[in-house]
Amino acid sequence: MESSPPTITVQVKFAGRTIPVELPTSASTAELKLLLQPLTNVLPRGQKLICKGKVLADAASLSSMQVGDRSKVMLIASQGLHQGEGPITKNSSGLAASAKRTSNVKDNQTLKPEIISKSRAERWKITGVIALSGSSLKAVPEEVWDCGSSIRVLDVCNNSIEAIPQKIAALKSLNKLLLTANDISDGGISWEGLSCVDTLTVLSLSQNRLVTLPPSLGTLTFLRELRIANNMLGSLPVEIGLLKQLEILIANNNRITSLPSSIGDCESLFEVDLSSNLLAELPKACGNLHNLKMEGWEEFDERRRQKYQKQLDFRVGSSGVFDEGADDDNRHA
Repeated sequence: MESSPPTITVQVKFAGRTIPVELPTSASTAELKLLLQPLTNVLPRGQKLICKGKVLADAASLSSMQVGDRSKVMLIASQGLHQGEGPITKNSSGLAASAKRTSNVKDNQTLKPEIISKSRAERWKITGVIALSGSSLKAVPEEVWDCGSSIRVLDVCNNSIEAIPQKIAALKSLNKLLLTANDISDGGISWEGLSCVDTLTVLSLSQNRLVTLPPSLGTLTFLRELRIANNMLGSLPVEIGLLKQLEILIANNNRITSLPSSIGDCESLFEVDLSSNLLAELPKACGNLHNLKMEGWEEFDERRRQKYQKQLDFRVGSSGVFDEGADDDNRHA
């Protein structure tokens, strides 16, 4: 029998009340909002949750926002975004409020446990977000693939995951795949499976063990953001030019020595970071990228000028041309 995941109890302050909410340590802000809906009558989209002066982002896990056991969270409800008789407050009056108070015990005993007892897979399907960052995972849980087209965001950053299998193709509505800081190497990703996800717009593979990227990268034609920093990449595939909608390319801290001329076909690019690589020159096709803002250009340009100066010095020295500067140095020695 599967053991229950560890839980935390968050103290939610709302309308003069303190509402204790128990949920898994891996839960996201969106999941907390769903649990609060029947307890406050405030729809999730009308809830703003604040902890330690920071607004909690829906897709973020509570742990990543430093929300732990007994943490105090403030709920601010947007006017008009409630259900039924409106928000349940401490000072509610009238028959409706009386009826709610009468049924509070029943609600707390039946409705709340019913929601919390849902499996995490069911919660993922409801929210569309799987937030498993920093969960000490060595592999993506099998129940992730069973969520199918319900999932829009898969965040498994900061784990020890080595492989993304063919089953990734099951997440047909996936928009963001966040794999930063894992142990993924070249053969660890099923690019064939990934190419079946034609809704993918953000792919983050930074801080892994990648040495090369395959030609099949070019099949991800809806990709808008590609993050591959802090790997061991020596080059980018020619097929990167097929990513016509790519806007952001973050590839700093690799071993890239040259760029394919096809990079000039990525007509939507406006932000590129190639700092801390081994680039000696950029292809002329980069001139086609009129909206481009490139990080690390100063560093690259300095290396280019130093290389040119060395070539110039060598040609002058080997041709026997009189070096007036050198002669002056000798006279003053």
